[in-house]
Amino acid sequence: MNRISRRAALCAFAAPALRAASDPWTVYNGERGPGRGKRVVLISGDEEYRSEEGLPQLGKILAAHHGFQCTVLYAIDPATGTINPNIRDNIPGLEALRNADLMIIATRYRELPDTQMQFVDEYVHSGRPIIGLRTATHAFHYSPESTSRFKHYDDQDKSVWPGGFGKQVLGETWISHHGQHAVQSTRGVIAPGVQPLPIMRGVSGIWGPTDVYTVQLPLTGGSQALLLGEVLEGMKPTDKPVSGEYVIERNGQKLVKRPNDPMMPVAWTRSFSGRSGKPARVFTTTMGAAVDLLSEGLRRLLANAVYWALGMEGKILASSNVELVGAYEPTFFGFGKHKTGLKPGDFAWTR
Repeated sequence: MNRISRRAALCAFAAPALRAASDPWTVYNGERGPGRGKRVVLISGDEEYRSEEGLPQLGKILAAHHGFQCTVLYAIDPATGTINPNIRDNIPGLEALRNADLMIIATRYRELPDTQMQFVDEYVHSGRPIIGLRTATHAFHYSPESTSRFKHYDDQDKSVWPGGFGKQVLGETWISHHGQHAVQSTRGVIAPGVQPLPIMRGVSGIWGPTDVYTVQLPLTGGSQALLLGEVLEGMKPTDKPVSGEYVIERNGQKLVKRPNDPMMPVAWTRSFSGRSGKPARVFTTTMGAAVDLLSEGLRRLLANAVYWALGMEGKILASSNVELVGAYEPTFFGFGKHKTGLKPGDFAWTR
């Protein structure tokens, strides 16, 4: 895309977003590209990996370069109207899911009221596609005394939905860190035999500072691993893979770790059929922190996943534009590190 056409594409969605700057969500209206007319709802809300920064950037990429209409939702402090990922029980705007063609979720341990959660539940069981990022494997968590109708979405559920939303819908729930958190980073290795798939077109060079999550092998029936996570010795993409084994202490116990034997899947696809009986396409990656999006390879995989999820894999191009939109300097992950005082309008794109 040349400089003039890129500027035109950005202007096309920037103006509507600015007009809605007072809303507790952000809208990016893409008007040019294969995604025109398709509505994507991106749900942020995690205390650690800065989804409130990463999902607006992903939404801008999908709108500016591909034409999708993207609505980004946030954890909002009702007292101040500011974005606060530590508020676990309020994500305004979830009713947008009723008209969505795709849900992208990156929440962590949310305990939403039933009046909000009903929109998530309706979508999950509608047969429409779902993309889960990083902590979406443990997207919801309810207190023991909760009387919510949606308590079974909890990742600790062992009765109605063992493993909750993560296990039942995405294919895995939270188990543990596989690499050492904030010590060992992740190199994405394309799984054997999947390179020819449309969703992998042009995908290479994936690296992220977040560590690999443990998943139970083999993956849930019907899941296909796309990307394996090679644990690196340090926090740079040039670091060597961890070899052999080492011992760590966890909860007073010594555990032997062999992080790259075998490597854990960090991205996979599967199908989920809910109450509607309609099979929904599901893509999950345990990567996806805001800082991970600095990897062009990961951005390409996510963009490809959007096309695949919507049944538009014929539109996937190895050379499609996944450039960052506007200034993007994501906050490094960690609890208590979110930028305070921000409102959804602050993420509207401006030149």
